[in-house]
Amino acid sequence: MRLILLGPPGAGKGTQAQRIVEAYGIPQLSTGDMLRAAVAQQTEVGKRAKAVMDAGRLVSDEIVNAIVSERIDQPDCAKGFILDGYPRTLVQADATEAMLAAKGIALSVVIELKVEDEVLVDRVSGRYTCAKCGTGYHDHNLKPKVDGVCDKCGSTEFKRRADDNPETVRTRLQSYYKDTSPLIGYYWAKKKLTSVDGMAEIDSVTAEINRILDAV
Repeated sequence: MRLILLGPPGAGKGTQAQRIVEAYGIPQLSTGDMLRAAVAQQTEVGKRAKAVMDAGRLVSDEIVNAIVSERIDQPDCAKGFILDGYPRTLVQADATEAMLAAKGIALSVVIELKVEDEVLVDRVSGRYTCAKCGTGYHDHNLKPKVDGVCDKCGSTEFKRRADDNPETVRTRLQSYYKDTSPLIGYYWAKKKLTSVDGMAEIDSVTAEINRILDAV
């Protein structure tokens, strides 16, 4: 089972990806994690990536695709994998298709999580975490049982990401619609796309995704 989760920032991709990992025993392949691992392990492509980053330049699509290719060849991906954060553009999608075809494999399904923009803005800008244990909360949807006290560890210190504010979220949404949303049509044309209502309760979204994956 080889799949991609699509959706704007805050749609719940990370939460659902982790549940898929637990339910199906396939790894979640984050480009950031893979890049750091390749550099740390000093693989051939990792060395190329490090040289680019040390020079203060952005890592090219070609290098990222090579890192993804290298990671997919590892034994824990034999049963499948979830691509997280890649591809982000049509050029990257074409490169991914070619890379998989060269390995004699193909994507099983692409799942789009659909969520209304203003709901996303509220979801992301309302997030905060316990500064001590990292438990997540939300201003409206998931408050501590006792106001100002972490349910898990009892800490009274909380923190927010600096970029979790309405203005930044809207900027990230603009980037998503410009660069990544064209992938929805791309994979629809390839008959790989299935859309899920990301506005539903988290468990309901999980159940629908599991239904889709069980049918693949």
